[in-house]
Amino acid sequence: MSAQFDPSMFLAILPEIGLVVLAALTLLLDLVWQDRRCRFLGWITAGGLAVIAGLAVAFARPGPEPLLIFGGMLRLDNTGFVFRMIFLFGASLTALFAVDNEGLCRKGEFYTLMLVSTLGMSLMASSADLIMLFLAIETTSIPLYVLAGFIIRDQKSVEAGIKYLLFGAMTSAISLYGFSLLYGFSGTTQIYAMGQIFATGQISPVLIGMAILLVVVGFAFKISAVPFHFWAPDVYQGAPTPVAGYLSTASKAAGFAVLMRVLLVIFPGQTTTWTLLVAIMATGSMFLGNLLALAQKNLKRLLAYSSIAQAGYILIGVASGSDLGISGSVYYLLGYLFTNLVAFGVVSVVEDAVESSDISAFSGLSRRNPFLALVMLAALLSLGGIPPF
Repeated sequence: MSAQFDPSMFLAILPEIGLVVLAALTLLLDLVWQDRRCRFLGWITAGGLAVIAGLAVAFARPGPEPLLIFGGMLRLDNTGFVFRMIFLFGASLTALFAVDNEGLCRKGEFYTLMLVSTLGMSLMASSADLIMLFLAIETTSIPLYVLAGFIIRDQKSVEAGIKYLLFGAMTSAISLYGFSLLYGFSGTTQIYAMGQIFATGQISPVLIGMAILLVVVGFAFKISAVPFHFWAPDVYQGAPTPVAGYLSTASKAAGFAVLMRVLLVIFPGQTTTWTLLVAIMATGSMFLGNLLALAQKNLKRLLAYSSIAQAGYILIGVASGSDLGISGSVYYLLGYLFTNLVAFGVVSVVEDAVESSDISAFSGLSRRNPFLALVMLAALLSLGGIPPF
């Protein structure tokens, strides 16, 4: 590993550079086109994200050895690269689903904010320093707060944005306090250096346990795991449907990317402590998420509780504390991201047509639009783990 500066390092952050350029281009085109051709912004955004992903695969793939760049602020490895591709794929699908959304299709700011949030997620997955990690989290979160309340004429959307902002700010403060404890105990903000210091056993297990608790609480909110799931149903129901899909997939994946890296790297000697905590959250998420989903009459709320249960399934792999378990969680995330975004995409189409996301609005969908009904059936069967999906 090397922390020396090299101009070729900029190739390593090609996806992030591409996201900045695409966000600026989207905003500029929105100003030029105004209401004339703004519907094409969604196609341009999705196409641009596909190009960025292709360039990243061609030129920004990590080597056989992990690489620390920019003074150790970022770490380039295979895990981070996979998550960066997940975020680009999720953002591309979200942009496509927003094209025909009446509340979003003519809003260039929507695509710009989504791209900035994707940039933050990409940095989250590659962060190797607590300062960079916190900046990346805020770069991700602030645009999402705005996107959740994007349709200002809709009271539910505004309410969703405010709730997400309040709960998000609270948990960000908790995470920051946990980061400050980690820095105070280790004397460094470098994540991998922290892991080496904590592995010596010179720091009290009680103090380390406090830091683990605060960090896990902060990221449990990001992944909507029990008991920090309370915001998800209201926010998903009130937010624009493409935004709700993006929150339930890409944003959740970003939280898992950081949670995996922090727990496995900083606390390798405290596996018993944090695996028990994560296992309890996984059990609660699976049980409560599935149980409460049964009582829902709104499909977006049902998918919100489903995402809580899905977080529990993914946490099982994290709780194992093994490379095999982490690989399983990442593989599950890939399938979950696609099927959940497809489900929200169908909800978005139906909601635009009948102005309702209640389950009753889907009655007779197989007669009105057999293709949409078949796609929704496949997505729900996949989320339920029913063969062959």
